[in-house]
Amino acid sequence: MAKLASMSVDALLKMRDEIGEILSRRTDDLKRQLSALTGMGKARQVRRKTGKRKTLKGRKVAAQFRSKKDPKQTWSGRGATPRWMKAEMKGTKLTKENFRIK
Repeated sequence: MAKLASMSVDALLKMRDEIGEILSRRTDDLKRQLSALTGMGKARQVRRKTGKRKTLKGRKVAAQFRSKKDPKQTWSGRGATPRWMKAEMKGTKLTKENFRIK
């Protein structure tokens, strides 16, 4: 291979284009091999992206904890501990489990 410093600009640009083509072909070949190994062809990839997602976001959950002072106040156990529960536990030996609905 000729020394790069002694090559003309046109020769360097031509070499860059040839290297780009070689890398592009190699990339395509590796993608095909990976697709064959994982069993994920293009049709399967499209189906996977458009599939319906299963999520629990926005779903209602039954209450698991109830206030001892005001039975109307309940908590499902998700998220931060409610203020009413913190207030009732403060200064006592009550724990979260004492508020659990049986």
